[in-house]
Amino acid sequence: MTAVASESADDWQTPGFAVGDPVVLAASLPYLKTADPMPMLRPPDLVVADEVGRVVEIRPRGWFAVAFRRGTFLIAAANLRSAVTGSTPTA
Repeated sequence: MTAVASESADDWQTPGFAVGDPVVLAASLPYLKTADPMPMLRPPDLVVADEVGRVVEIRPRGWFAVAFRRGTFLIAAANLRSAVTGSTPTA
């Protein structure tokens, strides 16, 4: 019987966002993925470039559920920056 390698918590570092932090998109995305139990792909024009959203949930592997005016979407940490400092957090 072969042991299956599992990922440890140390394999993925959580970037410096916490629940409730204000964030904006760092770049335009080709689509947005909803944070619903059954996710759907939505057009990117639902979130404008300078719209401030709030982190509502931290997901595994550096993904965040961010609530914007027109919905809550799953966005990778690399595509977010802090609305307060305007910089991307370091891991």
